[in-house]
Amino acid sequence: MAGFFDRLINRNVAANAGSEPDTSGEEVIDESVEESAVSSETRTLKKIREATQELLKYGLLEEASKPNLYRIVLTHPEEVTCILEPLDLDIGIDEIRGLLYVKVRPDETPDQDEWSHPLVRRQRLNLEQSLLVAILRQHFVSWEQESGTGASQAQISVDDLLPQLQIYLGDPGSESKERTRLLTLLDQLKGHGLVTSPDAHERIVIRPIIAHLADPMNLRALLVWLREQIAQQTSTDDSSEKVSSEEDV
Repeated sequence: MAGFFDRLINRNVAANAGSEPDTSGEEVIDESVEESAVSSETRTLKKIREATQELLKYGLLEEASKPNLYRIVLTHPEEVTCILEPLDLDIGIDEIRGLLYVKVRPDETPDQDEWSHPLVRRQRLNLEQSLLVAILRQHFVSWEQESGTGASQAQISVDDLLPQLQIYLGDPGSESKERTRLLTLLDQLKGHGLVTSPDAHERIVIRPIIAHLADPMNLRALLVWLREQIAQQTSTDDSSEKVSSEEDV
């Protein structure tokens, strides 16, 4: 028959056995934490991919229009750069204007022409488009000089653009044709993300990406063309003066 002390010891052992920690619960918690971490990382990677796809789709991300995607790219530049690197592309960051844009990765070759990149060749502008870009860019720069760099809503009306375009492209013969030509060019530039559609008052907003857009080839061609126009005009004026002087004699 067990004595008093035997019964007391048995009760203590049983109590200690019941109070031993259950490690299986901790293992479940650890597994849950790991799964949560993996799930969170997966969600982050998915967001980065989605933001990069949007960046490639339009060539730019503006904080004003896509704030969430803009912040994702801005806070994960290395991950986005790794995605763009196989395409020989990189990110351009302009935090002052709230703008992220795709650019060609600089090559070690000194004669690298970034406009020869296949994705860029598809977006090249023709002569008339380049001329309008130059005019719009001038207005955008003037707007920022007056309102401060990064100021939004740089607007200009279609009526203000018409006479400036006419100086270089000439008069098509009627006001309606001239307006149609300009609206067509603006619609083409809208596809490049440079301007918005005209509003009810026929005003457009010049978007900040225009500050970073300059096609050297088209600008050189534009400069040559303008010089030819000036030379032709000068030659015509000289001929007119010569004929006039001969008639006077």
